[in-house]
Amino acid sequence: MQSDFYGIKIVVISKKMDLVKFVNDQVTHNALPSFKAGDTVTVHYKIREGSKERIQQYQGVVITRSGSGSTQTFTVRKVSNSIGVERIFPVNSPNIDKVEVNSRGVVRRAKLFYLRELTGKKARIKEKRV
Repeated sequence: MQSDFYGIKIVVISKKMDLVKFVNDQVTHNALPSFKAGDTVTVHYKIREGSKERIQQYQGVVITRSGSGSTQTFTVRKVSNSIGVERIFPVNSPNIDKVEVNSRGVVRRAKLFYLRELTGKKARIKEKRV
């Protein structure tokens, strides 16, 4: 049973199985594809400006995934106007609309912080053949 109280949804759960189903629905709502460090992804992120809302795309290389559970984050790095820009996204953020994996990278480490010092062709990551 759901009711609306000043714009806030109130959900009354009658049984334990209903509670489990409700939690699973909430968790799988923001299911992301599997990706790891070295993959090139496009993150569709919701931006709120006043009463308007738009979706901004941020494309770059995942350089790290850190944390576990509800505090898990991933860092995406891109080069914009010859300046390196990194952005940290929480995995469970409701502002993430979707994440697209553009290409899979072949890397041998979990944290790619060495990419910060590299420029040009040296900063390329080999692409995994499918």
